[in-house]
Amino acid sequence: MAHFSRRLAAATFIAALALPVLAQTAAPVAAGENSATATSTPSATQQRQARDPARMQQRMQKRMDQLKAQLKLAPAQEGAWTDFTKAMQTRMQPNGNQRQEMAALTTPERIDRMRALRTERMAEADRRGEATKTFYATLTPEQQKTFDAHTHRQHRKDGHRGGHHGMR
Repeated sequence: MAHFSRRLAAATFIAALALPVLAQTAAPVAAGENSATATSTPSATQQRQARDPARMQQRMQKRMDQLKAQLKLAPAQEGAWTDFTKAMQTRMQPNGNQRQEMAALTTPERIDRMRALRTERMAEADRRGEATKTFYATLTPEQQKTFDAHTHRQHRKDGHRGGHHGMR
């Protein structure tokens, strides 16, 4: 038991010596020194810009143009491409008042409204999924590999976009 007491006393003494290190303030990080942290936490301005429908449309158009160039579509596939791109257009609804509208509802009404919105989103996702399958069927095996690589890369890059999780 005495042996344990000596070890405990020694460990306590060493821990006490380390406490001043923990009390010191961290040195300021120079600009660019920790760029991973700086870029991983978007500013409020960046978040607003990311939700800007016009900017979102431009980014989507750029990605679609890149995909089309990579696929090297034959003239006979142009009609299928047009149908696919039209189906992929998100039907953005102005939701500026949605927060106020939700605040005016009772809890059961809010639950019903959220359920209806979820059903609409699921129907849109199903519609886009079917359009993708239809377009995919028109592609050659080589184009399908390119399409698979492009869409797999998009999902991996975007991931979950950090929406609001849990209660506020």
